[in-house]
Amino acid sequence: MEYLKETQGIVAFSALAVVLYLLARRPADPRLRSVTVLVAGWAIGYPFGRAAAAGRWFLGLDPMVCQLIQHSMLQIGVYGLICFFIFSALDDAGARRQALLQLAPLVLCVSAMTWAVLAIPDDLRVAAARVPNSLGGGPTGVLAITVFYALANGYLLYGFATMFVWARRYARGAEPRLRHGLLITSTGLALLVPADAIFVSSNVSRYFGEPLPRWLLTTAVWFLLPGVLLCVVGVIYPIAAMRFAATRLWLRHLRAYHRLAPLWTLLHQSFPEDALHRVPSRRFSLRGVHRRYYRRVIECRDGLVRISPYVAETPGELPLSERLRAGLETRRAGAVTMRRPIALAIPEDDGIDADVRELEKLAVALR
Repeated sequence: MEYLKETQGIVAFSALAVVLYLLARRPADPRLRSVTVLVAGWAIGYPFGRAAAAGRWFLGLDPMVCQLIQHSMLQIGVYGLICFFIFSALDDAGARRQALLQLAPLVLCVSAMTWAVLAIPDDLRVAAARVPNSLGGGPTGVLAITVFYALANGYLLYGFATMFVWARRYARGAEPRLRHGLLITSTGLALLVPADAIFVSSNVSRYFGEPLPRWLLTTAVWFLLPGVLLCVVGVIYPIAAMRFAATRLWLRHLRAYHRLAPLWTLLHQSFPEDALHRVPSRRFSLRGVHRRYYRRVIECRDGLVRISPYVAETPGELPLSERLRAGLETRRAGAVTMRRPIALAIPEDDGIDADVRELEKLAVALR
């Protein structure tokens, strides 16, 4: 368990470093700012939560104040996630109005929680931060503890329900990958809402001396774990799907780049002046694959246009690869042709992909 807690801290601060780097590059993106608020709340609240759970003072603050900071930062993070969905679903002006409206429940909740923490007697503050469910104590102390934890879980309930509504709303007009991710996320949120409702009910019922049945709390945990997992998967899904598609495109361009090498080599030897980059770099960078791919396709097409008058003089019954070689030999021998350029390796369909397929067929035949 201790290992998992340490891992959580490492992940939280690593994620914060990443989003701060991204925010520095795109400071005007409201969705990225919202995600930064989420991750910052999670990361900043982590050490305070560890101290509160252990009943330790941290930075001169007693355990219950640490518990207040940890839950407040968690709620601020949930507010950031609400804003992410709002700015994704609405235009900027409408999203800003909604974000201001959503700020009111957060301020009220944190203010009431602060009052509750200040009202807890000194002799209960450590125990309230560590094992609040087992407290006896006086009526005022127990009421303040109940209010604190009920509000802490209650705002999460409100936040998850609000995010569910906005996720469903945004999913209607989103592109397929994002829509699938939002539907997965909303399914996870639909599980988190009843789980948090049970936790709030448990906080209130204990104050009146009627704790909820253990099976109901176990059910909440069973809702909580898959709910969190589905939310994480839903957030990651569009990014992972996009990266998967980008990787497939990168691999396709890399394969095509190498398959076109025989054709490009022959044409480049005859028309080196057509090269789009006169001094090619020897380094083959991962990010430069697309640029090299398109450059090679264009240079192959330019070369075929240049050599096509010589190919037009070759026998039409020969394969195009042999006609191309013959035309190149004729030009290399210094012959002059008066033929007009003709179309070579004509694709069957429109689009660059169909064009590249024809060039690849010719390149394979030239091997």
